[in-house]
Amino acid sequence: MEDASKALGFSRAKGYDLVRRGEFPCRVLRIGRTKGVVTASLLRVLESGDPEYNGARAHDRTA
Repeated sequence: MEDASKALGFSRAKGYDLVRRGEFPCRVLRIGRTKGVVTASLLRVLESGDPEYNGARAHDRTA
């Protein structure tokens, strides 16, 4: 989480806040209390600039 947040330009606290709200720009796996960012999702977000929320592209979401 910390490394992914840093790569995306967020502070650690902001990254965890976005995860809590379900708005972190890439897929996050939650296993118990541990949270981990899916590396492939992080790379797609960094390459394209399009965030992914809950496994769906942001431009595919309806308001």
